[in-house]
Amino acid sequence: MEEVAASPPSVRLVVSSPDRMRDLGRALAKLLRAGDLVMLTGELGAGKTTLTRGLGEGLGVRGAVTSPTFVIARVHPSLGDGPPLVHVDAYRLSGGLDEMEDLDLDVSLPESVIVVEWGEGRLEELTDDRLQLVIHRAVGDTTDEVRHVTLTGLGDRWAGADLSALSA
Repeated sequence: MEEVAASPPSVRLVVSSPDRMRDLGRALAKLLRAGDLVMLTGELGAGKTTLTRGLGEGLGVRGAVTSPTFVIARVHPSLGDGPPLVHVDAYRLSGGLDEMEDLDLDVSLPESVIVVEWGEGRLEELTDDRLQLVIHRAVGDTTDEVRHVTLTGLGDRWAGADLSALSA
């Protein structure tokens, strides 16, 4: 008999405003622990940094979480006993893991929560265990703040995760 692999845990959410995107980040922080990699994908203005700001609040880290576009990566130390948050923006990087090697993400990963914006196609080799978030928004001339977020847990770390708790 052939063994069928279980599909990775996944949940789809509708987020109605930037405040709700931040709330999602705070809720997601409760599921994260040191060693977790979170990959964020979405157009400019989709809410990746807003979600990460909520993650930072939920993790209780120091410093304002802002887009690291021009510095590539920012480290936010924990104000308590939780893991630091490493916030990376890979948008301007053309290479993959080789170009990111100077950031020592592989060294930081075991003790940190690493969030990478624009990491798809660049950093998958860092670990098989990662949480992928894809944020879709209406494009063009629109004031629509609704976002459709798909979260998918990959690897052993997320195999038994109950991501549906985030939809509450």
